[in-house]
Amino acid sequence: MVGTTILVIDDEVSICESVRLYLENEGYEVKTANDGVEGLSFFKVYEPDLVLLDIMLPRKDGWQVCREIREISSKPIIMITAKNDVFDKVLGLELGADDFMTKPFDMKELSARVKAVLRRYSAHENQIDGEVVKFDNLEISKDKYELKLKGKSVDIPPKELELLYFLASNYNRVFTRDQLLDKVWGFDYLGDSRTVDVHVKRLREKLEGVSDKWALKTVWGIGYKFELLQ
Repeated sequence: MVGTTILVIDDEVSICESVRLYLENEGYEVKTANDGVEGLSFFKVYEPDLVLLDIMLPRKDGWQVCREIREISSKPIIMITAKNDVFDKVLGLELGADDFMTKPFDMKELSARVKAVLRRYSAHENQIDGEVVKFDNLEISKDKYELKLKGKSVDIPPKELELLYFLASNYNRVFTRDQLLDKVWGFDYLGDSRTVDVHVKRLREKLEGVSDKWALKTVWGIGYKFELLQ
């Protein structure tokens, strides 16, 4: 916990203060912000290890804040909502949130969720080492241009491997088709976004049944992400 920074973004000052006092007592360093614009600014300045993010925020809501954080970082996000709405949770998870808390919440439960999310994030971060990405039954070596599924090498075209490597290296982050074209194919690529769809389809055929701990997911209306399921 020492050296771990948590950013709390909530427009209710009393909640920010209560969470700050409780988590600081547990050894965390806590920063607070009371609107979405300030929250994003603080995220870039303090580079926290975890974000507690309210949905209903002034100036910029939690959905947009989550989207913009996921464009630059895979640091864990626990979203806070005033209602136990399945739609909110589904949308939050599709945007890259790691967990949810419903107001009013118990501080002990909040602390337990913070520890669990940080533990999962740390474990998966350790699986990305230089040019090699490893997850359950999956190993991608960009240096060797090699894909291993369940320990066995699988033939794969270079662009498919590069796309999978990029998404897995940025797990739980959603990328639009245009972003993927730029990152994987390059800004001067003359093809269209359907190229991404074709490559994702081929990757799914190769990855089918390999693991139940991750998946190549479509985020409807936005793009794709490599999602950790457990």
